[in-house]
Amino acid sequence: MSSVEEFRKEVRSWLRARLSGEFADLRGRGGPGREHEAFAERLAWERRMAAEGWTCVGWPEEYGGRGATLAQQIAFHEEYALADAPARVNHIGEQLLGPTLIAFGTPAQRDRFLPEIVSVAELWCQGYSEPEAGSDLAGVRTRAVRDDGGDWVITGQKTWTSLAHESDWCFVVARTEPGSTRHHGLSYLLVPLDQPGVEIRPITQLTGTSEFNEVFFDEARTDAAHIVGAPGDGWRVAMATLGFERGVSTLGQQVGFRRELTAVTELAKANGAAADPLIRDRIARAWTGLETIRCNALRMLDGVAAGAPGPEASIGKIFWATWHRELGELAMAVCGADGMLAAGEPYDLTDWQRLFLFSRADTIYAGSNEIQRNIIAERVLGLPKEARP
Repeated sequence: MSSVEEFRKEVRSWLRARLSGEFADLRGRGGPGREHEAFAERLAWERRMAAEGWTCVGWPEEYGGRGATLAQQIAFHEEYALADAPARVNHIGEQLLGPTLIAFGTPAQRDRFLPEIVSVAELWCQGYSEPEAGSDLAGVRTRAVRDDGGDWVITGQKTWTSLAHESDWCFVVARTEPGSTRHHGLSYLLVPLDQPGVEIRPITQLTGTSEFNEVFFDEARTDAAHIVGAPGDGWRVAMATLGFERGVSTLGQQVGFRRELTAVTELAKANGAAADPLIRDRIARAWTGLETIRCNALRMLDGVAAGAPGPEASIGKIFWATWHRELGELAMAVCGADGMLAAGEPYDLTDWQRLFLFSRADTIYAGSNEIQRNIIAERVLGLPKEARP
């Protein structure tokens, strides 16, 4: 038996044993559009994972991980999804910030923050998008200046900040060089949220839930040492974080997609929608699309093996976001007219309605399709840059 197969068996056995008893009811809980579900219980679950060595499995052992190979990491995320384990609450810290600090942080930053991510003692959110700079990260207006004591003082607004209301810290891209424009003069700051000068306002979504937030900084502060990379080098660090976001955990995401597609197919068979040749054709296209997504994701993981995914990872983001949005539309077509009726008062949604509504955001968050196409055109294909003011 190969080491990967042994590792997969170990993961499967641990999940089977632990997703029972006090955690049995957490199967399938949480995820996009459902982050409100059993959040405290999911946090307790993830801290149990940490206590038994199952967080940050791909991190080097010196930083508290298991040093799992890329193939073992794929096995872990796939088995986690196959077990229908609850959605992770520490994804942003573990999959985005942690690898960024390992790659770009100082020894002091790694010592301060990485153990708290491994143990799930501190939760993180991502301060990128702004009202006037959604997917156009280079247009951020949030600014930070050094005060007489050397601290960074941050003023501005971030929006669509996932789980900010549950987080302890936020990594913030801010403009630190007065008069700078676009991707010049930006810095990557680590900012505590529990302080005067920080206000978090949840945003009510189409699903009726509020996992996204507006975050207002009014002269909020962070230590001078809490800058990742050099002042003005924030663009490079932020791009690396986005690369890590496209990494190996997307393989587990695709297991969830396959489960959704299977359920849609079974519903079509049960309610007669599968008799419609157009519905059958859309189901077949969804199946082939999902296979394409997996093949593309495996190809993109060459970048992970090299340290961080390159701009080619944007191809995968377009593929899965568009596919999942279309799956939500297919689910509504399979439901037929009944899909227009709420499950109950005042606004109880079925799983299919929630999938349809929330998946409208898939092609916008984590980099809109339009921005991903620009990245592919300019940074992968070498085409002329889009004209910008």
